[in-house]
Amino acid sequence: MPLLQTIEFIAVMVSAIYGILLASRKGMDFVGLFSVAFAVAFGGGTLRDLFLDRHPLFWIANGHYVMWVFGLALFGAVTPRIIHRLEKYLLIPDAMGMSLFTVLGTSYALEYESPLFIASIIGVVTGTFGGVIADIICNEVPSLFKPATTFYATCSFAGSWAFLGLHWWGQSEPVCMAGGAGTAFVFRLLAVHNDWRLPASHMD
Repeated sequence: MPLLQTIEFIAVMVSAIYGILLASRKGMDFVGLFSVAFAVAFGGGTLRDLFLDRHPLFWIANGHYVMWVFGLALFGAVTPRIIHRLEKYLLIPDAMGMSLFTVLGTSYALEYESPLFIASIIGVVTGTFGGVIADIICNEVPSLFKPATTFYATCSFAGSWAFLGLHWWGQSEPVCMAGGAGTAFVFRLLAVHNDWRLPASHMD
C-alpha cells in the first residue's frame, strides 16, 4: 500500500474512533455514532478534494473506508461499556487524526501545485473541519471557533508548515510526513496540558 494511502487509512480510523467517543459522550445511538464518525473521518478530506477538484472523492474511491467506519460504529454501539471507559482518552485520536489529515491535505495541495500558503490552509481545513462538522451534528458551537478552546487549528497550521519546511529542505516524503504530523500532534498535546489558548476578540 502506498505511503499516502496508508497514512490516509490510519487517519480515517483514528478520526472515526474520535467521532464514536464524542457521540457516545452525547448519549447517541448507532445512527448517531456512525454519523459523527463519518463526519470526522471524511468531512475535512471531502472539503480538500472539492477545493482541489479531486474526483472521485477519496472515500468514494476507497469504499472500504466507509465499511470500516461503519464497523467501528457498530462495535461502539454494541459495547457501550468499553466505549465509555475509553472516553477519557478522547484527546489522543483527536490529535492523531488532526495531525495526519493535516499533512495529507498539505501534500495533496502541493501535488496540485498550490502556492505554499494555500497548501498550508488546505492542510488545516483537511485536519480540522471534520471536527467542525461533527460539533454541528452534536448541536454544539464548533470548538474550533470558541475562545475557550486550547490551540487546535494553530497546531495544524504549525504541522503544515513543518511539513512544507522539510519539503523545501529536500527531505524525503516519509520524513516530511513524520515531521509535520509529529509537530502538530505534540503541539496539540502540549497545548491541552498547558492550557494554551488564543485571546478572544472583544468589542468595547
